[in-house]
Amino acid sequence: MGNKKAGQGMAIGIVIGTLIGVLTGNMGVWLAIGVALGAGIGRVMVQREEEEENPN
Repeated sequence: MGNKKAGQGMAIGIVIGTLIGVLTGNMGVWLAIGVALGAGIGRVMVQREEEEENPN
């Protein structure tokens, strides 16, 4: 299930980056920033899922 959450985070980041890139006219920079944000969002989602499974 962790890979699915990581993929969802990446998709969210790419959408955000693409949207801001289109609005600002600087697609390349914002797409890269979106990928980086997506990796972070995905990691947080996976970490929260792991904490829910093992609430030690």
